[in-house]
Amino acid sequence: MTQVRKRQTWQNTAPQQKRPAGAERTGHLGREIVGTLLADYPGPVAVRLWDGSLVSGGGGCDCTLVFNRPQPLRELIIHRDLVRLGEAYLAGEVDVEGNMESLFGLAPYLERLQLDLETRISLWHKAWQLPARRERSARRRRRALRRARQNSRDSIAHHYDVGNDFYRLWLDPEMVYSCAYFRHPEQSLAEAQRDKLDYICRKLRLQPGQKLLDIGCGWGALLLRAARHYGVQAHGITLSEQQYQHARERIRAEGLEGRVQVELLDYRELPQEARYDRVVSVGMFEHVGVSNLPEYFSTVYRVLRPGGLFLNHGITNDSGWLDTPLTRFVNQYVFPDGELTRISHVCTAMEEAGFELLDVESLRRHYALTLRHWVRALSERREAAVRACGERIYRIWRLYMAGSAYYFEEGSINVYQVLAGQHCQPLATPLRRDDLVLSDPLS
Repeated sequence: MTQVRKRQTWQNTAPQQKRPAGAERTGHLGREIVGTLLADYPGPVAVRLWDGSLVSGGGGCDCTLVFNRPQPLRELIIHRDLVRLGEAYLAGEVDVEGNMESLFGLAPYLERLQLDLETRISLWHKAWQLPARRERSARRRRRALRRARQNSRDSIAHHYDVGNDFYRLWLDPEMVYSCAYFRHPEQSLAEAQRDKLDYICRKLRLQPGQKLLDIGCGWGALLLRAARHYGVQAHGITLSEQQYQHARERIRAEGLEGRVQVELLDYRELPQEARYDRVVSVGMFEHVGVSNLPEYFSTVYRVLRPGGLFLNHGITNDSGWLDTPLTRFVNQYVFPDGELTRISHVCTAMEEAGFELLDVESLRRHYALTLRHWVRALSERREAAVRACGERIYRIWRLYMAGSAYYFEEGSINVYQVLAGQHCQPLATPLRRDDLVLSDPLS
């Protein structure tokens, strides 16, 4: 009886025009299924079905999940796999209107939902009566992406070589694709990204004439700023052809050919004799793989001169890379070789490679703010994004970045800057951190 009363708090409305009997029946089944699923749901998400009917709570909804066809709802009940719902969104069978970040609060509710046997059987029976889809090509896509995971260059190309024109639509003018550093939530993304670049340079205590290595240098923003404002000789490596070409063009345009060099190179291919005063890696080590962290950190240790500093900026999580709907979706559609681990595991791997940890800082809230800027800019430039790379890519990035913003805000994923020096070597840092306080932004 309690469940029935709660279910009545949801408002079920449908257009009044006459419809074929089949459409009326599927709409009726859909409303009953959604009403049962969301009977106890207190969040801000409403659901609109293929017949135009709306299932909503008592108000305050800032997000609407739209089922354009009944098949995705059928699969959600029968297979209980949220990855299929994500795939339906990519295919345009499901849409999301309003604040997509709110949608991700629905996932833990559905995962925790406990229904008695009679209700589960009733839901399954109703879902079975909805139209089924034809066999989709998801299996072939998964096989292709598993092949991509076997080759690091292919994996990087899958994500970063979508096209510079696409990224330019929603990144800041410097093309920085990593967490910004905000003075306050209202600060512009462009200023916050410049602050982040300066913050990294200050943490590394860069001095004129030093040699800096940037592993996974992206489109070259940090290399150029370090050379231009801190006087270093900067060397960047990347596996993305399009990032490499863009960085080279910027180096030539700014007349920095003698001070900045960028190469298409895997960190494992760095020459044995290569040595640097400072090494930095921003948003790259998530691609390394947990099993490869010892090799990664040992390589950095080898190329770092005694007394040098290394800053690793990367995403972690609170559980390790478990098999969940979220991780499956990310590996299938976004990062074929992406893998996160706990910050404790990262720190242990660095220490085992010979590093002494000097500073560990969480920038989790800054990444939530950054991602919201990106999602807003991408959504506002939807038509241009679709022209640049197609509807599917636009949907992948919108879904991925909105979900990431939710989980950074919620706290299950994080981003840390870890500053380290070599164990038992002179330290290049002052006794206090006063020099890290940012003054007015550099021009």
